[in-house]
Amino acid sequence: MEWLDQARVPRISRVRITRPRFGSRPYTPEIPCGPVGQAAWIYEKFGIWTDSDRNPESVLTMDEMLDDITLYWLTNTAESAARFYWENSDVTMNAVRIDVPMGVTLFPKEFYTPPRAWAEKAFSNLVYWNKAGRGGHFAAFEQPKVFAEEVRRFGELFR
Repeated sequence: MEWLDQARVPRISRVRITRPRFGSRPYTPEIPCGPVGQAAWIYEKFGIWTDSDRNPESVLTMDEMLDDITLYWLTNTAESAARFYWENSDVTMNAVRIDVPMGVTLFPKEFYTPPRAWAEKAFSNLVYWNKAGRGGHFAAFEQPKVFAEEVRRFGELFR
């Protein structure tokens, strides 16, 4: 299953599926209560889920990461962001057919990179498919120029 990086996903998905409050307030036994514990949790995700060889400072500045971490803390939204995994824990890999024009860009360090054949089954009107040279789960954040260029290329198909 090269389309799913087993080393990067299963543990976090299992944690979030079984404990959706993991990594958020209020206190959970998994991490310390407070902004430092949440910062450590999110910083670790930047290291694992970016295209950075576990050195997130190579693709994001410390200020960018702290801005993101602070936004989650001040708005108390880490829990709702993690809840997605719990709410979708029973979703199968059976695709729901989508007939509008679709574009897909695969980023090499994203943990879910499906084969094109799967995308073609789900998207009857797949008009754009590309594999980016770099980027991970936070592609728009860590590689904004690459992400913007991909969006632009897809959009140009409709000019």
